Amino acid sequence: MRALGLGLGVPLLLLLLLPPPPAPAETYTAMLSVRRALGSEGRLLRRLRAYLREESARLRRLARFYEKVQALHQDPKASVDNPLMAFRLIKRLHSDWPNVIYSDEATENTQALHAGFKEVEQELPGAEDLDGAAQALMRLQDVYALSVKGMANGVFQPAGASRPPLYSPGRRVSLSADDCFHVGKVAYDTGDYYHSIAWLEEAVSLFRLSYGSWNPEDRSSLEDALDHLAFSYFMAGNISHALSLSKEFLHYDPSNRRVARNVAKYEKLLETGMVASAGPLRRPNGTRLQSRDAYEELCQRPGGQPSPEQLLRLSCSYETNGSPYLLLQPAKKEVVRIRPYVALYHDFISDAEAETIKGLAGPWLQRSVVASGEKQQKAEYRISKSAWLKDTADPVVRVLEQRIAAVTGLDLRPPYAEYLQVVNYGLGGHYEPHFDHATSRKSPLYRMKSGNRIATVMIYLSAVEAGGSTAFIYANFSVPVVKNAALFWWNLRRNGDGDGDTLHAGCPVLAGDKWVANKWIHEHGQEFRRPCSTDPRD
Repeated sequence: MRALGLGLGVPLLLLLLLPPPPAPAETYTAMLSVRRALGSEGRLLRRLRAYLREESARLRRLARFYEKVQALHQDPKASVDNPLMAFRLIKRLHSDWPNVIYSDEATENTQALHAGFKEVEQELPGAEDLDGAAQALMRLQDVYALSVKGMANGVFQPAGASRPPLYSPGRRVSLSADDCFHVGKVAYDTGDYYHSIAWLEEAVSLFRLSYGSWNPEDRSSLEDALDHLAFSYFMAGNISHALSLSKEFLHYDPSNRRVARNVAKYEKLLETGMVASAGPLRRPNGTRLQSRDAYEELCQRPGGQPSPEQLLRLSCSYETNGSPYLLLQPAKKEVVRIRPYVALYHDFISDAEAETIKGLAGPWLQRSVVASGEKQQKAEYRISKSAWLKDTADPVVRVLEQRIAAVTGLDLRPPYAEYLQVVNYGLGGHYEPHFDHATSRKSPLYRMKSGNRIATVMIYLSAVEAGGSTAFIYANFSVPVVKNAALFWWNLRRNGDGDGDTLHAGCPVLAGDKWVANKWIHEHGQEFRRPCSTDPRD
């Protein structure tokens, strides 16, 4: 469990005055960056098309030369007794053939292709991105209990379940053997044999089907997959299967001494009976979540049935909250839970306003960080990019802040609230269970000198196709993404203590482009807007 998730913590005024410096490649952490990468590939495609056009023209010219010379060799009347034929033969062999063989044309075409690649190279994803994308697939596999074979075939089907697919794309995209190998290799390199075995098994299966064919883009082979899979099984304690796979490897590469030594080692272990029987593979609890099962269950089945007592108190209403701002257009309020108090305001923002806010934030997006003691750092349990917008950034932001103040009845004037944080989730983007409020006085939140975060307003700026729910772990319910709606909850009880029931998470986005805007309101300035209760325990 994460004790505290602060987003970017407390933004500094100066950071908003200048554009952010170029960040290292972190394409996978925001879908906006992934879409930009698609544009980079489009430029590469245009370069490759030009290369193919030039090479095709060159090869057509070569074909004409070949056909012309071949015709002479096949024509019995074309005799070198003819001095002109003899001259042409000598000339061809002296100059024509060297010109064809050593032509610079192919080199020039290749150099143009290389130059085009260099132009976009700085924009391309790096090794960290590729590993992060592989980890995202494994995260989706785990949280949504997906079948690896199904994912490789482009089907998002829960493993061993008769339920319908969680997501049905308009165009099914399958993974290649090389794709599956890379995902398995990422797990293998971290000692995660639970995942490496599943993905490498699929890679081996696909490589077997296509053995003998070659794809220019592939960097791995059946032998690579067999080698890594055999060692994964060995490390998992399944020596007999490691032996079988190693013997299959030697069938394709009998001269490999290292694998031959492994075979001898495995056979000796089996002969001496020194090997304990392999138990079932257990998924590593890399997230160290005490509540992992509950979290994943809520992500798989958004919603959750409230207790009968709570059900009687839930309601939907048009709210003015005593604000003149809401008289002509009351807020559409749905009370989702009483304890903790969570409300969903439908149609809180318009499509145009949402697009404006996303457009304002886009150039400023940086990798989201979390609080770690008194510092802030990146973390794999939060995959997104975020930016902060002042109310002076655009009239739309100012109007939105006024709307939030009217609906909540709270004071948003500086320093009683943080700037608007806009977040774009990445590939399999998520935020594991955390609190929005500080759980330590050393938290960076207290630099604002306005107390702890009393309330959160989270606005869904986009829809998603699957996944991405907001799950409240201890309260045992989740709220699916509702485009243009705003989710509100109190982080602190009336006595100022943190509300443990607000432990929440952003479930991984299975498909789609999730954008949210967060407004965190602090306790100072709210003393008469949300006064203490007569019950000190409240």
